[in-house]
Amino acid sequence: MPYVLAVDQGTSSSRAIVFDTSGAVLGVGQRDFDSTFPADGWVEQDPEVIWRTTVQAVRDALAASGVAATDIAAMGIANQRETTVVWDAQTGKAVHPAIVCRTGARRTAARTWSGRASRRASGT
Repeated sequence: MPYVLAVDQGTSSSRAIVFDTSGAVLGVGQRDFDSTFPADGWVEQDPEVIWRTTVQAVRDALAASGVAATDIAAMGIANQRETTVVWDAQTGKAVHPAIVCRTGARRTAARTWSGRASRRASGT
């Protein structure tokens, strides 16, 4: 029987759920991780921890469900769309902690960018 794996990589945990074809939950895995706050309004996370907790959550969900990875027919991923990671193309390693954009930070960045664009357009 084919199964579906869902992965939700959020801002405070990585979660995985195995479903059967009727939508019944067969197994769940979840691993929490921490954020750091290096300055007011800044949030950072360790990209290696994000990856490691995601892999662990998937393994936990598979173990809880009794389903083999080879029996997963489809996989869906929801991730932190507001988080940015820069990777070194040669090594595949992150060059800096992941930067998590909070709503206020996005507004501030948008205002800053908008102001710069306006100054450029006006020649100031």
